[in-house]
Amino acid sequence: MSNTRIRALEAAVTLIGTEGIRALTHGRIDAAASLPAGSTSNHFRTRAALLAGVIQWIAEAERAEGGFPVVVDTAEDLIAMLQRALELESGPGATRTRARYALFLEALDHDAAAPLRQQRRIFEEWTRDALVRIGGPDAAAGTRMLMAACDGLLLHRVTVDPDAPTDDAIRRAVTAALGA
Repeated sequence: MSNTRIRALEAAVTLIGTEGIRALTHGRIDAAASLPAGSTSNHFRTRAALLAGVIQWIAEAERAEGGFPVVVDTAEDLIAMLQRALELESGPGATRTRARYALFLEALDHDAAAPLRQQRRIFEEWTRDALVRIGGPDAAAGTRMLMAACDGLLLHRVTVDPDAPTDDAIRRAVTAALGA
């Protein structure tokens, strides 16, 4: 991938994550990435192509970081891993998290969001497998509730209170999920 394309995509994620989806224009990206005018348009001819490119970029970046490949064998391991993930996604990764949420909403009815939905399915499968490993087959029923609880905590931290405590809430959600 060319350096210009990478710079454009990184700038696009930052623009969306800090200023919202309306900031996503070819010209704004060129300016934010210190690229010559028209550079972003050379790689992404239309807004739809730009949206698809940014969505794919976010999904690839998350996969490159490893996602959630850790195998957890106890409820305490799961709680600790989820706490670390929330800290990362609402701390150093907050801009990308905000961009991801904005893109999910913008591309709600478009095939462009498929890479983000695939990332979500991977995390859902990982969560289900972890719950079953820890709590047995019945624990699989708690997967979506646990994910929704973590999504709510993450959304709260990236939009309202970046320092909101999550430890007790995650512990309660994991406990409830295992008892599902």
